[in-house]
Amino acid sequence: MDCIVVGGGLAGLASAVWLTEAGHRVTILERRGSLGGRTISMPIAAVDDVPDNGQHVFASGYEDLMRYLESVGTRHYVEFPGHMSIRLPDGTSHRQAFGGLTGLRAAFGALPGVAGLDRARTMLAQGRLIRHVLRQPAWLDDVTADEWFRRIKMPQAARDALWDGIVIGLTGDKTEISSAKVPADLLVTGVRRALVHKRAISIGYPTVDLDTLFIDGAEKFFANNGVDVRHRAVVSTIDVADGAVTGVTLNDGEHIPADAVICAVPVWSVKGLLDQVPGHEAVYAAADQLTPVPIVSVNLYLDRDIGMADWGEILYGGEGVLEQVWDRQRMHGREPKDNYFYSTTVSASYELVGKTNDEIIDVQIAMLRRYFPGAADAQVIHGHVVRMPKSTFAQRPGTAGIRPDQRTAVRGFALAGDWTRTDWTTTMEGAAQSAARAVDVILSDR
Repeated sequence: MDCIVVGGGLAGLASAVWLTEAGHRVTILERRGSLGGRTISMPIAAVDDVPDNGQHVFASGYEDLMRYLESVGTRHYVEFPGHMSIRLPDGTSHRQAFGGLTGLRAAFGALPGVAGLDRARTMLAQGRLIRHVLRQPAWLDDVTADEWFRRIKMPQAARDALWDGIVIGLTGDKTEISSAKVPADLLVTGVRRALVHKRAISIGYPTVDLDTLFIDGAEKFFANNGVDVRHRAVVSTIDVADGAVTGVTLNDGEHIPADAVICAVPVWSVKGLLDQVPGHEAVYAAADQLTPVPIVSVNLYLDRDIGMADWGEILYGGEGVLEQVWDRQRMHGREPKDNYFYSTTVSASYELVGKTNDEIIDVQIAMLRRYFPGAADAQVIHGHVVRMPKSTFAQRPGTAGIRPDQRTAVRGFALAGDWTRTDWTTTMEGAAQSAARAVDVILSDR
């Protein structure tokens, strides 16, 4: 078949790779001048470096994403160390393993900053949480994650140490905004994957920049397999006739015929493209309700080692200001020469995203100095602020089931993207899984 993939983000790249592996001719239409979407590197001449547009981490249950990396030959660039750490304001660091004795102790309420009776209360609340996750009450999508935690009497200390961070990490949004059903569904997915693989889900990281991990291998694959990549190609409509897709029309009026099309654009770019597709009103309605959530990341090049105890550390109480710090020396095997490189992440950064670059850097340096004794006199050689106002989307209470399926009413046409219905929310795995399902739709329509 002649296939078109609209969009060159992760979902589009995976769709193109797997359609090609299935033996079909593929053209990628990307409106920008480069591929990658929200998984890219950003060269900085001032420090002669290529940092990422934010730290991307992996869960060991990411099956479709790992399949994509296998396809493009870069799977070996991802490592799973089996632990992260929580950093307390007093400067101490507590390593958290994802399984074994440490994981078991956490299940019984032994969390950093949780003491006395709160440990017993945490254990009981976590038991209630697991019951709600496995046998979800009907009201779960009617309340926020914050209300859910209050209903199960989760102590605030346990929320600060673990659970609020888990919600932000899983959903990309704050507990007082996200529907409780979203993290519950994701926890169910994690449990299922853990049972399949017979090991606890752990968190890992790339040992190279995102271009090397996601894009370079794909571009080599495309060159070796005759995939046509067209940049600055802005699609106006998906063309449909007699219930089947016929191709796409570009903004300049060019019609490109195709036997199959996968639309893999971000949720906020889909309106207008599907006007000829029956049932597009429901997709557009979903686009209206999946509102954007900002993430702010900062690439900090400092004059010294700040003394991190782990490759990644979550700051206890850092929500909205500086939530996670990543040691790129450890992660990328860097040998510091002129600077020490640390990456920071603030999810659901509604307040931070409106500040100036200097304000954001000053706030984060103050937090580093507070939490890391080694950062007390650290000076910034270069700071690079990355704002992603539409990094992810919010699923507020009442939105369960709103994400559209990959299959449409049009033969030969499928949707892909992390905003379509998957077992995950806005994650790289969600994007890859959507691509796998969209490709299955196309192949089954033949």
